[in-house]
Amino acid sequence: MNILGVRVDNLSQKEILAKVTTFLQGDSFHQIATVNPEFILGAQKDPAFKEAVNGADLCLADGVGIGFACLRFGKRLKARMTGVDLMEEILRLASINHQPVFLVASTEGLSSWEEARDAILRTHPSLQITGATLDPAAPPGEDSPIAGELLFCSFGAPRQELFIRSLKTQKNSRIRLAMGVGGGFDFLTRKVRRAPRFWRAIGLEWAWRFLQEPRYRAKRIFRSVVLFPIKIIFN
Repeated sequence: MNILGVRVDNLSQKEILAKVTTFLQGDSFHQIATVNPEFILGAQKDPAFKEAVNGADLCLADGVGIGFACLRFGKRLKARMTGVDLMEEILRLASINHQPVFLVASTEGLSSWEEARDAILRTHPSLQITGATLDPAAPPGEDSPIAGELLFCSFGAPRQELFIRSLKTQKNSRIRLAMGVGGGFDFLTRKVRRAPRFWRAIGLEWAWRFLQEPRYRAKRIFRSVVLFPIKIIFN
């Protein structure tokens, strides 16, 4: 499925988890992108970002606006899965399969990778987790301290998607699955509170986050809730 030139894979939750399981069992590098309205708007102005998202092995709908966009084009979205929910599912599978995890935190972020690791270990104590704190503005080199079979990067879009895409070209990579998680580490460490389950179920997580961080979220909410629907309606 294509929304304003950005690919979205319309899969059920069962199909998503089956794909993820296949990625974890394989030997090649797989990238997952969780697409929300901000991704699609950003991709209109940034060809490299659009290429990174469309080149991912799995592009999933993250954001209630994607579901409305599907209806506009006569299709029904099978499932919406947020980045943090998918990350938790992948961590559960990694714990079962005893696969090492690598966390990449941003020098500009709220949560360090060590704090995210400690939060994960409270739920999955047997996981092997390492990580690094990197400058998201600096391109990764061949000597980047990346290890592990699963990688989660918290740079935020578009930098996390571009960072992960650049890792695909590096030699001797052990990574089987990599995904950008935005503020996912902050949810794990409880530095940012997630919306109550009911708010998430009815698609109002964006409103909850606006109430939590009104000054920071105002522009982003306007783009997602006002600008994106206008572009979809008149496309």
